[in-house]
Amino acid sequence: MPRQRRLDLPGVPQHVIQRGNNRQPCFLRVQDYRCYLSQLGEAALAQGCRVHAYVLMTNHVHLLMTPEVTGAVARTMQALGRRYVSYFNATYRRSGTLWEGRYKSCLIDSERYLLTCYRYIELSPVRAAMVEAPSDYAWSSYRANAEGVTDRLVHPHDEYAQLGATVDERCAAYRALFLEAIGEDRMSEIRAYVQQQRALGSSRFQDAIEAELRRVATIRPRGWPPGKARATGIGRE
Repeated sequence: MPRQRRLDLPGVPQHVIQRGNNRQPCFLRVQDYRCYLSQLGEAALAQGCRVHAYVLMTNHVHLLMTPEVTGAVARTMQALGRRYVSYFNATYRRSGTLWEGRYKSCLIDSERYLLTCYRYIELSPVRAAMVEAPSDYAWSSYRANAEGVTDRLVHPHDEYAQLGATVDERCAAYRALFLEAIGEDRMSEIRAYVQQQRALGSSRFQDAIEAELRRVATIRPRGWPPGKARATGIGRE
């Protein structure tokens, strides 16, 4: 069965998830996290991707990136995968795969979902009960986005930049977003769209993606016939 092609458009953010093979750890020591972030920054710069948010969990990563050209995210992940796996295998004297197959990704509607996706990513360590607050976790973009800490990897998206006229204003407005929890329905929606690699957003956004790429942009429940999700409005707003 042929691989499903990912939805991919220049200038449209993508939420990327990559998991360790069999949920095994991908980071064992501090230098592993540092190496991954360094290599991510180099690959993203070389391939033309802007990283807006990230979190490195023990056995998986979340990234929010905008490609400048078609294929930039895929090339970034391929280059990063090759380099980091080589580093990890050499460091721990192992061989074989590190990642669980291909990464998953979905397009994100900037106007409706982007800042929610920022929060979803940076709250991952809190949901996993690893820390009490996102600021307590060292391997995410939260402190750059919420506290103004310098992080050369992070490039603010325009939606983030519109939160305020100054760094302090943007950080304060961003922190205020975290005072409200992300609803379970919204989190389930984010997970479903990444898993099925569709386009998370309003019906207008999804229609535009489908018109541009001539591909299905909405999620479909398992076992449903083609067109059923669109006809009933499942996964749309």
